Amino acid sequence: MYYPHVQQMTCRQPRVMTVTGIGSLKITPDIAQIQLEVSTENKQLNHAQKENAYEMNQVIDSLLKLGIDRENIQTVSYTIVPQYNYIEGEQVFRGYEVTNAITVKITDIDQVGNVIDMAVQNGANRVSNIQFKVENEHLEYQKALSLALKNALAKAQTIAGTMQLQLDPHPIKIVEELRAEPVVAYRTFAAKEMTGSTPIEQGQITISATVKVQFQY
Repeated sequence: MYYPHVQQMTCRQPRVMTVTGIGSLKITPDIAQIQLEVSTENKQLNHAQKENAYEMNQVIDSLLKLGIDRENIQTVSYTIVPQYNYIEGEQVFRGYEVTNAITVKITDIDQVGNVIDMAVQNGANRVSNIQFKVENEHLEYQKALSLALKNALAKAQTIAGTMQLQLDPHPIKIVEELRAEPVVAYRTFAAKEMTGSTPIEQGQITISATVKVQFQY
């Protein structure tokens, strides 16, 4: 028996197209974060600690004089590690190494090299984890997310046009993909490598957003 209305209902069942949209922006960072360390060694632990405290206080004072706000200076680690020499296969105690590490947030990008130079001149003997970021990163990410959605729609329209499909431009599902932290990081280097003013180039940061979008057709 033939039922024409059943066939019509079957033909109207919507089909789903899933596309991935990608949006990205290249922007110039406006803040930097660096890690500065003071490492001291002495056979007497209290001497190593006192020397370390003196050197780190000198480093912090020099940063404050450069205009770095105290709230932008934070201790991230403080370690005490016994040191040994190996002589003819035997372990011989050499002393204690005390290391104090701080992170410094720099809001004036042009001062990064000066901050490093000043810290090294006043006792820092290791500089690491130089990172460049954007203060209002979430605002830039929103722009990248908008571009990703537009990219997804453009892909769906291209596919629909090529296949001669009737696309509904209003998505039925949008899934935001997890994103990686947009950070530009530089190598760790010892203070002895620095001569004259330290050149630091921040380059640009790429902020990306990815979405999976479903459309009916």
